[in-house]
Amino acid sequence: MAEGSSRTVVVAALVANALVTLTKFGAGLFTGSSAMLSEAVHSLVDTGNEALLLYGQHRASLPPDEDHPLGHGRELYFWSLVVALSLFAVGSGLSFYEGVSAIIHPEPIKHPYINYGVLGAAFLFDGYSWQVAVRSFRRKKGSLGWVGAVRKSKDPPGFIVMFEDSADLIGLVLAFLGNAASITFNMPYMDGVASIGIAILLGSVAAILSHESKGLLIGEGMAPQTVAEILSQARRTSGIRSARNIFTVHLAPDQAIVALAVDFEDAMSVVQVKQVVGDLTSEIQRTFPEVREVLVTPGHGTYRSRTGREPCPTDGDR
Repeated sequence: MAEGSSRTVVVAALVANALVTLTKFGAGLFTGSSAMLSEAVHSLVDTGNEALLLYGQHRASLPPDEDHPLGHGRELYFWSLVVALSLFAVGSGLSFYEGVSAIIHPEPIKHPYINYGVLGAAFLFDGYSWQVAVRSFRRKKGSLGWVGAVRKSKDPPGFIVMFEDSADLIGLVLAFLGNAASITFNMPYMDGVASIGIAILLGSVAAILSHESKGLLIGEGMAPQTVAEILSQARRTSGIRSARNIFTVHLAPDQAIVALAVDFEDAMSVVQVKQVVGDLTSEIQRTFPEVREVLVTPGHGTYRSRTGREPCPTDGDR
């Protein structure tokens, strides 16, 4: 459900940004507004970023193969990092260049009311996409605060689109103020100042998104309450005396690995141990469908259980 919700958010943002990009480029080229061209570049980068996120979601959904036995889930985190870097390198870099050029060689804005109309229309499009992203993220975050929810989220497309759309709306306000100041006070360079403001805004957002995407790509564990419930299930399983967590790691929003160290009851045969591990694996995956692998380590070996396959002992346990 989370994956489907994120895909809807990304598609809504892609459509909105594609429409806004064409409109902004037309207005920027016609009026000569530096801030408008910076906003057009900003929207173009966002459109490309949404396409990359959709590609990442597609790649992450591919099944395991011989070269990737744990699947392709982390491709989503890789492409999320690429999105953050492109926002900085392309969006922020070009906006800064455009702003500096406009300050060094200021030119009066022609037909400013066209810019105002385009900025207003863009605000409506981006505002709709922003509402879709915020509603979706609010449902997922539950009782967590907004900052805490972003830091704990394992689904980057959801918060990336929300951050990008927030930057879009703030950037539109900056572009409007730059245009208005340039015309009202007859200071054409203020349009370039607005472009630099947009560049700083994009760079700041890119830094936040890069930090969060990097953590997910390296590997983040499941939520503490989820780990606690998995341990509770293990300890309630017949045949297990005690259990402790070795590690958990998310490969994608809906793909995770769990490793447990357990002490079995005395005098259990290998067949009985296999049955206990199978029961525990089934229970964990029934409660938490995102768990794709359950690795169970007894005192002297490792039992590995995969979805749809009977767990089998290592050579040392036979």
